[in-house]
Amino acid sequence: MSAEIGYDAAHEAPLTAVAQDVSTGAPVVGDGEGCHSGATLKEAARAAGQSALLDQFAADYPQGPHDKPQSMCPAFGSLRVGLRMRRVATVLSGSACCVYGLTFVSHFYGARRSVGYVPFNSETLVTGKLFEDIREAVHDIADPDHYDAIVVTNLCVPTASGVPLRLLPKEINGVRIVGIDVPGFGIPTHAEAKDVLAGAMLAYARAEIEAGPVAAPASGKSDRPTVALLGEMFPADPMMIGAMLAPMGLAAGPVVPCREWRELYAVLDSSVCAAIHPFYAASVREFQAAGRPIVGSAPVGLDGTADWLAAIGVAMQIDPARVAAAQNAFLPAISAALKANPIKGTITLSGYEGSELLVARLLIESGAHVPYVGTACARSEWSDLDRQWLEAKGVKVKFRASLEDDLSAMEAIRPDLAIGTTPVVQKAKEQAIPALYFTNLISARPLMGPAGAGSLGVVVNAAMAGKARMEGMKAFFEGVGTGDTAGIWEGQPNLRPDFRAAHQKKLEKAAKAAKASEMI
Repeated sequence: MSAEIGYDAAHEAPLTAVAQDVSTGAPVVGDGEGCHSGATLKEAARAAGQSALLDQFAADYPQGPHDKPQSMCPAFGSLRVGLRMRRVATVLSGSACCVYGLTFVSHFYGARRSVGYVPFNSETLVTGKLFEDIREAVHDIADPDHYDAIVVTNLCVPTASGVPLRLLPKEINGVRIVGIDVPGFGIPTHAEAKDVLAGAMLAYARAEIEAGPVAAPASGKSDRPTVALLGEMFPADPMMIGAMLAPMGLAAGPVVPCREWRELYAVLDSSVCAAIHPFYAASVREFQAAGRPIVGSAPVGLDGTADWLAAIGVAMQIDPARVAAAQNAFLPAISAALKANPIKGTITLSGYEGSELLVARLLIESGAHVPYVGTACARSEWSDLDRQWLEAKGVKVKFRASLEDDLSAMEAIRPDLAIGTTPVVQKAKEQAIPALYFTNLISARPLMGPAGAGSLGVVVNAAMAGKARMEGMKAFFEGVGTGDTAGIWEGQPNLRPDFRAAHQKKLEKAAKAAKASEMI
């Protein structure tokens, strides 16, 4: 008879056999399992016939040292792209907890429309009823008076179970149906998930163009050759880029991800694609299929702007004199803005937006010492120019940087300012190091041309000037919320060092036993 004390009869509950897909024999992934289930979901997806999808993801978004997302759910990226487009409906298929989190975050960031949800359980996964429910849902929503397109997104579990969104109708009542899979076990960051949807929409629009005439964008067709801009950016940046292109007889085209469907046609009608954010692999593939040359980097800072304008001139076969005219019109203003807003101090930089290398270039040209740049995105040929420039300045550039990489760099360097993700900022402030959140305080500023050259100095210098205040707060709160004082206490914690010592002896004894067993 066991001496263990029982409080209920839960231990007597019979074990439930794992359901299997009758067609593949693969285990059915249940609701509540998500991107952190690791290899289990990948194995299930391959068994369900998703090998080609996973192989394409691996080619487009090669993973790094960590095998699971370390930022928010990647599907937030594609969800946000769809929610920001006019006349586009969004439907999610995934675990209820995932859908709740994604809709909460999307509305926190200002989404002002509903998100559709098709629920499921193990039975509907096994029998294929989930796919039928999704098809019924898009038929119900497809109203051409309200929508140009409907985006249906499979999250982790439906993707792992092989729910075939490719079998949905391509259009219903004139409303386009775009089905995508955005599993956390295949897409490393939410930035790259934006490319999954952007690429799928470009592929659909390219097929429409090849089939015949399409509607003109609401803004009309430019009377000059245009440069498509790939990657989300501050609203003023496209206008600044357009001004820098004007002396060359060019215009800035729409930004991908687009804000309405007809902009996709204008994007594909552009003469060249500027990969401002270099990780848009699927989108780049569509531009290349349309015969459009790709130009990497961006007009950031003095060197970056000069090189980018020259590269655009080569791609568009512009007269070198006109390229020089554009450079001469803007480079002096950029130089003056950099000198007027100097930054003096050591800064570590990390993030998951994909523009980290561009920001680092701007900081260095402003006078900052930047020994480390970490980005959660993968290395790309379209970021090679930026990487080479930074490495020539002595910067350690880490692609697919993990949180541990970023924290180690920050703790080793002890910078005057740490720019990074939320956990990096939190850790820095615990150590009295001034810190700025990359997404809200750095990405949300212009970076291109003269406007970008002077945009970072004020906020960065103000943060570094708070070093003494940070040290004062650290001294005041020293010991609070750490060690034995972690949590909420109404009085002093009841410390029992004798219990702690006894437990430590048990751990040491177990370690010795494990070591001895290895030697046998």
